[in-house]
Amino acid sequence: QVRLVESGGGSVQPGGSLRLSCAASGVNFKIATMGWYRQAPGKERELVAEITSGGSTNYADAVKGRFTISRDNAMTRVYLQMNSLQPEDTDVYSCKTNYDGRSWWGKGTLVTVSS
Repeated sequence: QVRLVESGGGSVQPGGSLRLSCAASGVNFKIATMGWYRQAPGKERELVAEITSGGSTNYADAVKGRFTISRDNAMTRVYLQMNSLQPEDTDVYSCKTNYDGRSWWGKGTLVTVSS
């Protein structure tokens, strides 16, 4: 059973930073593409960033230059460093991977950016 557990969310003022972490288990992490998604109430879930097993990355235009995704295969964790946060970044951030023929999601962690 794949399990993804996010942590690191919280409240921050505009311009601040947060680092999200996703701990993965039950998956061959070294070959898994890992992604961070976000969703606000009433809106579609959108890709924020993803990283392949080889370390290639892809970012949503809205976060390029501000967010950085990274992975630690030894710790089976994927991280999202978020800098220069803005109120429009307020969302629930979830970790996702595709494994064994289906998508697996964590429960998410809430990020609130407000003055």
